[in-house]
Amino acid sequence: MAKKGVLLVNLGTPDSPSTADVRKYLNEFLMDPRVIDVNPVLRTFLVKTVIVPFRAPKSAKLYQAIWDKETGSPLLHYSLLQQAALQQRLGDGYIVELAMRYQSPSIESALQRLKDALVSEIQVIALFPQYASASTGSVHEKVMNLVKNWQTIPDISFINSFHNNELMIETFADNAQKYQPETYDHILFSFHGLPQRQLKKCDHTHSYCLQVDGCCNTLNDTNKLCYSAQSHDTARLIAAKMNLSKEKYTVCFQSRLGSDPWVQPYTSEVIAQMAKEGKKRLLVFCPAFVADCLETVFEVTHEYGDEFKALGGEHVQLVESLNDSPKWIEALEKMVLE
Repeated sequence: MAKKGVLLVNLGTPDSPSTADVRKYLNEFLMDPRVIDVNPVLRTFLVKTVIVPFRAPKSAKLYQAIWDKETGSPLLHYSLLQQAALQQRLGDGYIVELAMRYQSPSIESALQRLKDALVSEIQVIALFPQYASASTGSVHEKVMNLVKNWQTIPDISFINSFHNNELMIETFADNAQKYQPETYDHILFSFHGLPQRQLKKCDHTHSYCLQVDGCCNTLNDTNKLCYSAQSHDTARLIAAKMNLSKEKYTVCFQSRLGSDPWVQPYTSEVIAQMAKEGKKRLLVFCPAFVADCLETVFEVTHEYGDEFKALGGEHVQLVESLNDSPKWIEALEKMVLE
């Protein structure tokens, strides 16, 4: 019998921490019209002449700080471990391929390997728990653009989001226990940010997103595909699993780029407020990521940690991501089989 194909796709990482490779990665990433969703001429100008020339050398230094001599990029390292572990759980009836939306291994090469293996179907799992046009939507579009030219197209399915996946929620909660969360003054759920305009574009009613008070506080038919609403839902579920009261945690958003308003509150501003209130120890989750990467390992641990200490705080502790946790691999297996 023909084998079934599974394609895991994460965001991407430079091939090395050199400025040249980081520049190459940023150019591909930021030129995606779903990432910087503005006029193509303006996007090209911003990326090629403003953002990348200034950001590449700085980002290269950050990648160098987290780059392991043996395993390289943490995002690619953990993604490869996830691929191997899922392949082992699924067995010989499946072929699991890994791709990155930007850079290597490419989606095109991974799809070609599945095609050459004559798989009977392909299930695409974009490794972003919460749906966003700039992440999951971009992966789905790329896959469809590539297979549309195949003469024979197998059954292809996509997992839209898994923000409320029970095993994923349990894994994040389990990861926090080693840090004794009850000993921290406050807990942050820091998600990757998005421009507010991208949230509004996903509101097909044009009358709900950022126009109704508390629009992200609960999921409904209008906002069920809203990145911010799904993020709040993920945080609520992890908090419930840990028996946290609403006063004990805050949902916030990091990695802002540019001057346009992004999803709020910003993590940096929340950290400043925590210090102002006299909080000394913060525990931080980053549940938008299934593998540790630059935004978790460096941005939270180092950048926010240093900011907090400079304002009078004592410690910012990152709760590691899902990485190759057996329970997370089980979650992936169930996504494939159900």
